[in-house]
Amino acid sequence: METFSFASSSELKLPVSVKIDKLEGYEKPLPYSTLLKRPDLRHRGSNLSPHSDLYITIQLFSDCKPLTVDAQTAYKHFKSSRVWNEWLSLPINYAQAPANSQLAITAWDLSPVGGEGADGHAIPFAGTTIPLFDADKTLRQGRQRCRLWRHKAADGFSDSTTPWIVPTKRARKGNQPDDGQEGTTRQSRRAAELARLEALMRKLEMGEIPENQWLDQMVFRHIEKLQKEALHDRTRLSVPGSHDGSGSDPMERDSRQDRHMDAGDAGDAGDASGLFYLYIEFPRFDHPIVFTDFEYPPPPISTLQPAPGASSEVLLKPPPEVQLGPTINVVDDGYGDAESSRLIRIYDPDVGIRDNPAETKHRKLARSSRTGPNDRDLKPNAKVRDELNQIMAYGPTKEIDSDQRDLVWKFRHHLTREKRALTKLLKSTVWSDPKEVRLALQIMPKWTQIDVDDALELLGPTFDNPDVRAYAVDRLRRADDEELLLYLLQLVQALKFDLSAASEEAVDSSVDSSLATFLIQRGAANMTLGSYLYWYLMVELEDHSPAQPKSHRKLYARVSYDFMKELETTSEGQERRKVLLRQGEFITVLSKLSKDIRFSRSDRQAKITHLKKALADPRNDLVKIDPPLPLPLDPSVMITGCYPEDCNVFKSSAFPLFLNFKTTVGEKYPIIFKTGDDLRQDQLVLQIITLMDRLLLKENLNLQLTPYRCLATDTNAGAVQFVPSASLSSILASTKYKGSILEYLRKNNPAPPNESGVESILGVRKEAMDTYVKSCAGYCVITYLLGVGDRHQENLLLAPDGHFFHIDFGFILGRDPKPRAPAMRLSREMVDGMGGTTGPHSQFKSFKQYCFTAFTTLRKSSNLILNLFALMQDANIKDLMIERDRVVRRVEERFQLELSDEMAITAFETLIHNSMEAWMPVVIDRLHEFVQNWRT
Repeated sequence: METFSFASSSELKLPVSVKIDKLEGYEKPLPYSTLLKRPDLRHRGSNLSPHSDLYITIQLFSDCKPLTVDAQTAYKHFKSSRVWNEWLSLPINYAQAPANSQLAITAWDLSPVGGEGADGHAIPFAGTTIPLFDADKTLRQGRQRCRLWRHKAADGFSDSTTPWIVPTKRARKGNQPDDGQEGTTRQSRRAAELARLEALMRKLEMGEIPENQWLDQMVFRHIEKLQKEALHDRTRLSVPGSHDGSGSDPMERDSRQDRHMDAGDAGDAGDASGLFYLYIEFPRFDHPIVFTDFEYPPPPISTLQPAPGASSEVLLKPPPEVQLGPTINVVDDGYGDAESSRLIRIYDPDVGIRDNPAETKHRKLARSSRTGPNDRDLKPNAKVRDELNQIMAYGPTKEIDSDQRDLVWKFRHHLTREKRALTKLLKSTVWSDPKEVRLALQIMPKWTQIDVDDALELLGPTFDNPDVRAYAVDRLRRADDEELLLYLLQLVQALKFDLSAASEEAVDSSVDSSLATFLIQRGAANMTLGSYLYWYLMVELEDHSPAQPKSHRKLYARVSYDFMKELETTSEGQERRKVLLRQGEFITVLSKLSKDIRFSRSDRQAKITHLKKALADPRNDLVKIDPPLPLPLDPSVMITGCYPEDCNVFKSSAFPLFLNFKTTVGEKYPIIFKTGDDLRQDQLVLQIITLMDRLLLKENLNLQLTPYRCLATDTNAGAVQFVPSASLSSILASTKYKGSILEYLRKNNPAPPNESGVESILGVRKEAMDTYVKSCAGYCVITYLLGVGDRHQENLLLAPDGHFFHIDFGFILGRDPKPRAPAMRLSREMVDGMGGTTGPHSQFKSFKQYCFTAFTTLRKSSNLILNLFALMQDANIKDLMIERDRVVRRVEERFQLELSDEMAITAFETLIHNSMEAWMPVVIDRLHEFVQNWRT
């Protein structure tokens, strides 16, 4: 399909305009017999002179209703022809015009005695109605010829009585035309030819047809001749007895309709009615303008709020169906008979929010019968137990219907031994019923200890009861600092959901939140935890985008103030507070250096020289840091200074800084610091990779992942740990490694002599080959689950010891800027590094086995991962903001939880083979290589 460029009408912020050009037509003078019967007609302007003064009004209609007041042409005196050549504008933009907008154009005559349809001394001369958009919902442009209907004011009805064109009907097959019909057939062919030429003329005016000056002039004269002949023929047909045809010509029927209409107003004057056309012109644009409606935000349909604990997805009724007004085209409304078509369906905005009285009564009856002592002794039978087990297996996104909620509530005491059942019970509780709330809160302390994933779900947006959230925080208190660090990023975001139950005044005074108090206490007690908590809070404070409400910034400001206040209570905390302030000064200096180099107009070599000089400047306190400072990127590392000579500036558009720091143990710690990029999305992905690595290690599956550290220090700045490695593109382009990953592994990990007793595979040390195969499997599974996009050989890296890993997570959750991108990136070159798919020493079978084991293992922890993403849905992260309500579901789709483990393994094996056979990534890699070489 050829490329087609167009613009959207919703972006056209210009007033609706039309140019009134000229009026052409002819009618016979009124006979004296008519003037004797109707003496008032002799005073009408159009009866006094064939070029009498007229004025034009235009008005926009939609669904039989006017959208604007009318606009009117200025007074103009005509001598030989009625030509206005005047633009009229209406007080409405094209962006606001509906798709069925119609322009009603009326020419007004003057009569001192008025008449039917008169407006004072003005009486309708003729009218026409033209739609603003054509049948393809494209805005009309250029010159148009409109049929005028005499003695009628234009109407804006959907089924207009004054259409701008009269549709023609095809002649029936088998009918032989008589002499009169042959004449009208010739006139019909002439009219069709005229319509064709006028359409071509509009294309010429729009620039769609190349100009040919001498030939165009001939065509213009021919068109004028055809217009005059057509006008003369049709006017002649309006006179009775002009021919003996049967009236099969549509124009003749139109003229007869005119005469019938005119007879009601002017008696015999209808016999002299003629035919008139009005030429107008719409604005022209460079591209077609296609109608596009707005996506309006949902109106405040109800003052009721969903009950606490209720689902955030409220199921409302479908849009209302109403009976349309008169003259609007109405299709069958589905009621079945004509009488019922007068019924109107009324939309109730409270449905889905307000409880149904019948359901409420049923629920009370079903639950009230078992609220006594016997309720504690209820035990389900085998069938009910299977139903309860099925409900317990539901994920966090699965809705529980009313019958299932009643069942869970009925056997709530029996379910206290089932840790997965607590979230289901709280979802089944009617939080608007004080009695049920009291019973639910009373039973919570008796529940067996829930898992962390359920505790995180209780801290999400679904539950806003303070007691429920406090219970979840108590569960988190049992987690050690290392585990808590895995969820800290999400817990900081969960503070926003505590704000929903508190007023802004309360936030201004103090933070009454069990979660905030918990984070402050744990952060003050652990330096690593406190450092990350401090920077997570600082980033939220610095976020002044529209997506971050002012109330959220106030909340984080109060939490950070209380955190610093808590540090002041102990001598050890006071030292930690000073360390955090020193980290802030350290990051400020690096940010200033990065901005100076980024916006400097000098070349890259001059930027490197400037960076080395700035790092060596003692005023920046970077060459020597005393006392040692915990690195914000990794607080477990104490740095004592940097190496000014061992720094660099990368070629990227943001010019990231490469810095090498000294550590207290005598090692180097390289980092990348850059400004101009929001690293919060990379930070989230790497945190999830770290979590998945821990989940796999719990199952004794070490896939040699490399979850390097990443820290956003601002909304557009941050630091990334540098891992010495080479991109696959550079390895494959290198003659040293013969364009082979396997050769790269052989050069860096050569096989030892046989007598050494160390095993080797394909000439590579076995340990390095195992590392490569495992890390490839791990990252293939993880990047598939997270929907990481924009995968090319520049952001696939391989370390000399065989560790394979991904970088640059600018596209996640299935987004990809490249077309036809596979769901997982596994290239032929990567498989060749394992020895190919076949062969005695091929490691491809082991690779697939690692993939299957990792996939099934992570599927078991899907609830934890889904709940972490649910807590992040209000974070101001690019790919999470696109469809916030579908973030969790997009991740859930990748787990394929509806399949059994065996079926999931089969589906993943198909995914592996499809990724290997995908040809589009190969094309993209070649194009990317070409662009990089061209830039170099």
